[in-house]
Amino acid sequence: MDITKLTETGEQCLMRTYARLPLALCRGEGSWVWDTEGKRYLDFVTGLAVTSLGHSHPEIVRVIREQAGLMLHSSNLYWNEPQVRLARTLTEHSFADRAFFCNSGAEANEGAIKLARKYAKKHYGEHKTKIISLRGSFHGRTLATVTATGQERYHKGYEPLPADFGYAERDDAAALEEVLDERTAAFFLEPVLGEGGVFPLSKEFMLAARNICAKKGILLVFDEVQVGMGRSGYLFAHEAYGVTPDVMTLAKALGNGIPIGAVLAGGQAAETFAPGDHASTFGGNLLAAAVATRVTEIMTEEGFLPDVREKSAWFAAELGKLARKAAIPGQVRGMGFMLGLPVGEAGPRIVESCRREGLLVNCVGGDTLRFLPPLTVSRAEMEEALDILDKVLGNT
Repeated sequence: MDITKLTETGEQCLMRTYARLPLALCRGEGSWVWDTEGKRYLDFVTGLAVTSLGHSHPEIVRVIREQAGLMLHSSNLYWNEPQVRLARTLTEHSFADRAFFCNSGAEANEGAIKLARKYAKKHYGEHKTKIISLRGSFHGRTLATVTATGQERYHKGYEPLPADFGYAERDDAAALEEVLDERTAAFFLEPVLGEGGVFPLSKEFMLAARNICAKKGILLVFDEVQVGMGRSGYLFAHEAYGVTPDVMTLAKALGNGIPIGAVLAGGQAAETFAPGDHASTFGGNLLAAAVATRVTEIMTEEGFLPDVREKSAWFAAELGKLARKAAIPGQVRGMGFMLGLPVGEAGPRIVESCRREGLLVNCVGGDTLRFLPPLTVSRAEMEEALDILDKVLGNT
């Protein structure tokens, strides 16, 4: 089906929840994707930080085929060996003692909200119910997680929103003590605000959050749905700060394209849920768990993450040079291979021009180009992306 016919048919039968670009991707290999008309693109969107090992990674393809030939799904009424292996792998490589599996980042954050409320009531009383997050944050599209998202544009049309949610200002450590009061059950943080414009939090703020939460009996929850699983150059971004949460949520790159989310918890928080408290029909099924285990194994192989840190530092520096050459006033910001470049209102036009030249990037916050290449991207592929961007910025 050509793109014109595909667009017409999609407009007729799909709900209008996305403003789609005029292309349909149908094949991928490594850092490259092809559309239905045969054009090739460098993919620096990676399904929004999902295919971090690249498209059609041979090991991931092997695991999918192998597990699909055995069994795709049973039920969490029974033990599931791939799920247990995944839980053991993730807890061995993190602060956590236990894991819960679901299907997406929003579902993981929803589970973390439920865990926080139950934990707080059990240990401190019925009054401790508030969930605080950051202005500019993004935590998902369910009614609770969209309320936790600190951007009012996502709230419009869905009022009344769930009660007992509030917001703190990013990197305002001095004001945090007052915002995190005696009624607060949990403080949700993205170590790097992704959809909010690619803003890494300061170490001072992260440390302040950790100290205040520990002092006041508040669960510190890190939403690493987008920046986790190697994207920062560390398996988990909080490792770069030296700050450990009580709870962490994951999704996106955990399955490299197979839907899976996770809630990881340590200490007393890990003992909060009892049978019947929470569930997910498809969560951690055999296929998703088998894939996520192999993803984690690959990312924790010797040399993988140091290579990501080295390549991403080089790319960020070269991106900064291009910005200065094009007289763009904004500074490159981010962590690892989650980078943003503020370009003002020209952002959407630059995205479209890059697409025409064979480079896929996206724009967040209306004014910031976001770069999310595969963690396996080569130096030659980064150079090609920079050449395209150089050409586009020179004509903007």
